[in-house]
Amino acid sequence: MRARCDKPKWGRNTGCAFAACAASTDPRTRKQAMAEDRIGWGAAERAKIANHANNGSWTPIDRSQVPADRSIVRLIWVYKRKRNGALKARLCVQGCAQVRGVDFDQTFCATMRPTSLRALAAIANSAGMQMRRWDFVAAYLQ
Repeated sequence: MRARCDKPKWGRNTGCAFAACAASTDPRTRKQAMAEDRIGWGAAERAKIANHANNGSWTPIDRSQVPADRSIVRLIWVYKRKRNGALKARLCVQGCAQVRGVDFDQTFCATMRPTSLRALAAIANSAGMQMRRWDFVAAYLQ
């Protein structure tokens, strides 16, 4: 059974959710990103590719090596301008084009469990330390 590419239901009848998304100034396509700031967005893309290369996320192959019963899954760039002005680019797999058991067999979400957060907060408190938030550059790379 294949996944379907539907529009999210929250955006159909909810004017405020749509307005919040429409007000974003982040580029929606690579063409828009390169037209706006080729150097900045290009550097963000290169940094993400370097993270994937350093982590060994994939092995490049030639198109002729793809088995006949498999298809190449499309990648898309998602661009985000952070509050501090930093430009972030994420390389995402078009998930609705994947088939469970064929294109993937596991899913991961790299988040901290609440019990781990409470333990960390207790240790920081007992040591008289203050907690801050962190931004991990390559937190979701497998």
